[in-house]
Amino acid sequence: MKFVIAGGTGQVGTATARHFLALGHEVVVLSRTPRQAPWRTVPWDARSVGGWASELEGADVVLNLAGRSVNCRYGNRNRDEILRSRVESVRAVAAAIAAARRPPPLWLQMGTATIYAHRFDASNDEAHGLLGGGEVGAPDTWRFSHSVAERWEKAALESSTPGTRQVILRTAMVMTPDRGGVFDALLRLVRWGLGGPVDGGRQYVSWIHEADFLAALEFLMVHPEIEGPVNLAAPEPLPYRDFMGSLRNAWGRSVGLPATRWMLEIGAFFLRTESELVLKSRRVVPGRLLEAGFQFRFPEWPGAAADLCRRVRDRRTAAP
Repeated sequence: MKFVIAGGTGQVGTATARHFLALGHEVVVLSRTPRQAPWRTVPWDARSVGGWASELEGADVVLNLAGRSVNCRYGNRNRDEILRSRVESVRAVAAAIAAARRPPPLWLQMGTATIYAHRFDASNDEAHGLLGGGEVGAPDTWRFSHSVAERWEKAALESSTPGTRQVILRTAMVMTPDRGGVFDALLRLVRWGLGGPVDGGRQYVSWIHEADFLAALEFLMVHPEIEGPVNLAAPEPLPYRDFMGSLRNAWGRSVGLPATRWMLEIGAFFLRTESELVLKSRRVVPGRLLEAGFQFRFPEWPGAAADLCRRVRDRRTAAP
């Protein structure tokens, strides 16, 4: 099979390319900054159709992961780049698919679980989940994030690619042992003794282990009846205080200092990021995947955290 990954040089894209290459598939990564890799990389500008579009001819799957990182302060310039990088790349991929003589039968389009409302009372699945943006008292940054998520999906859903099945991946935080990702950042807090509850810690954390994210992509490839939005999240989201407690246990740290909301806001300012990434309660469950029979290898966080911590330690031991 030929697997084309647009915007595939980030952590999730690299893990995906590595996985499908190991399975013997042809992998092509579209990147604005091509670099040497075990797979073939092709330049694109992530906004217009160019020579890269020929890679979609006869491809089996196109996965679009393109989008500027949201791990930043939401100033006007960053907001513009976050939104444009997502919407423009979607439109470029859609145009390339529409123009292809042999378009790929499947388009997997990255989305985000942030599209759902901040809530504690119930879980959000695809059928009954509450979309966000209208929460009373929600900060402007939260409303911005929801607007991006909504317009990102809208750009894909409004595209005309009748010969290609489209699945929108409403993805929770993907946990990998690689450096530079969200798990690496959380584990760093634990190692520094700072992995305690924040603002009480009752906000829910939705997550998915790297192995289940990749297995879900394979599952979607062989289930042609599934299209539209699909939640890619483990079935057991849990409050932040329990989430970090399990991570501390997995790493062997008994103490994690708590933080108040104002302490988090100050820390986020100096780290040039937004507190929403921790404070918003994301209680998302994979309704459609479970209904279709998908089996999670890591449905619960304690087991996932133990596996990830073991792999981090194994990598350190193997390093020269």
